[in-house]
Amino acid sequence: MWPPRRVVGEVLLSVALALAAVLAEVLSTSGTLRIVGVALLAAFAGPLRRVLPATVLLFSVAVSTALPGLGLLVPVAAWSAGRRIAGVGRAAAVFAVAYLLGLVLSIVVELPHSPTAWIFPALALLVFVVVPGLAGRYSAQRRTLVDTLREYNAQMLRERTMVAEQARMRERQRIAQDMHDSLGHQLVLMSVHSGALEVDRELTDHQRAAVRVLREASVAAMHELREVVGLLRDGTWSAEPAAEGEAATRGVAGIDGLVAASRAAGTEVELRRTGTPCPLASTVDHAAYRVAQEGLTNAHKHAPGAAITVELRYEPDSLIVEVANGPVPASTGAPHSVVSGGQGLTGLSERTRLIGGMLHASATAAGGFRLAGVLPYAPADGTAQPPAAPVPPATFVDATSDLRRQPPVPLIGQGGPVIDGHGLPKELVKAMSKNRRSSGVAIGCGIAALVVFLLLAGLGIAVWLMMDDIDKAMIDREDYDAVRVGQSEAEVRDQLPDGKTFLTDDLDKGAPPEPAGATCLTLLSSEPSTWSKDPVFRFCFKGGVLVEKRSFMVET
Repeated sequence: MWPPRRVVGEVLLSVALALAAVLAEVLSTSGTLRIVGVALLAAFAGPLRRVLPATVLLFSVAVSTALPGLGLLVPVAAWSAGRRIAGVGRAAAVFAVAYLLGLVLSIVVELPHSPTAWIFPALALLVFVVVPGLAGRYSAQRRTLVDTLREYNAQMLRERTMVAEQARMRERQRIAQDMHDSLGHQLVLMSVHSGALEVDRELTDHQRAAVRVLREASVAAMHELREVVGLLRDGTWSAEPAAEGEAATRGVAGIDGLVAASRAAGTEVELRRTGTPCPLASTVDHAAYRVAQEGLTNAHKHAPGAAITVELRYEPDSLIVEVANGPVPASTGAPHSVVSGGQGLTGLSERTRLIGGMLHASATAAGGFRLAGVLPYAPADGTAQPPAAPVPPATFVDATSDLRRQPPVPLIGQGGPVIDGHGLPKELVKAMSKNRRSSGVAIGCGIAALVVFLLLAGLGIAVWLMMDDIDKAMIDREDYDAVRVGQSEAEVRDQLPDGKTFLTDDLDKGAPPEPAGATCLTLLSSEPSTWSKDPVFRFCFKGGVLVEKRSFMVET
């Protein structure tokens, strides 16, 4: 369904084509029936060019040679065909056929006696057929390019919004990770302390009830913490290093504090160190602290009262952090119900993978549990110790099934080549090259340059041939007066041009009758002409002698 504005435009165009056809046919002194028919044909062909652009173009070019009223329809149909014919090859073929068809029909209808007469139809067809077609082609390409740029701009804005949202999600994930690792560990220690106090025989019933309330409050706080962490988690994780103020407490040096806190809760914890300590990168140092923290937290939750062993082994190429606990003592009984979000080991495994290490967690043969992390002294990217730059963000899923890993180049909106203006967007290149055969800019420019060259070359040739035809068709009054009746035909023809040019055609309108049995040579006069008449000179020969010369005016 066309919008009202386009409908009004098509109606006005059809009316204009019909009026132009009527005016042209009236000037050609055509009959009333022909004038009405040509006007209706022009008005009907106007809207039809949108549906059948190639057909209307060929029809208008072919018919306009015999019906001058359809002359204005030719450039309109050429413009529309240039915009709507898909494919450079198909468009070039249609315009080539239209050009040759119009040229052949013009030559056949006019039957010129001079090659100069062929130049004008050729130039006219270039101007009224090829040039509007190229202009329409350029307009369509420009509109397609503008639409593509608008679409790309909208896509870029959407991607910027997605990047901002992703940054917020990464920050939420980092907060969730810190809450899980730090606050969760402290809540577990609170629960262990309160559980140990609850079974102390020296406490009164009132004190034991207060301790029970404290333990239940810590358990409820852990439930709420897990819910908050679950809301904050989004499936991505940022491996950002700890701040400078936290480096001492969240590295290997902070493991002593974790062990001391566990011992203060009444748990037997043994810390072992073997090998020669080596300097660690900040990410490796932080990962070692997280492995020890997660192992102690899980031991307190799932095996309260069991002995725990924390071991740091400095191997030649890596640091091994191991936390192992034995089975739950029979005197302690079944462990209290604990809250577990199932994300601690998953996040820790991802953290160790990002720095080139690995994590192992499994039950022991004695009924306990063992958590071990193998951490290389330098990150996987081979940077110096400490690393020169933080580890880039990575995903929170296993590497083998990660469909959302960060690309190796910056995202749009984060200083990438598109935002910095250093390269053409891939989407735009794809949109421009997808239909390269139908909208090749280079091909269109080449054709336009070729048309301009042909126009200039044809115009130059036409001017040169026109000057030559003028010399063959025109003489001055002095040349006319120099010829005398009674001279031989050969002598007169040597003094005058031969008149073999299209300019001497149709010089018999209003001319006096020729002498009986004579052959005449009619030439144009260089004297000024009027709007409707031209001065001519006529020389008539009979029996090889000039028998008459006359000067008169003919209708143009």
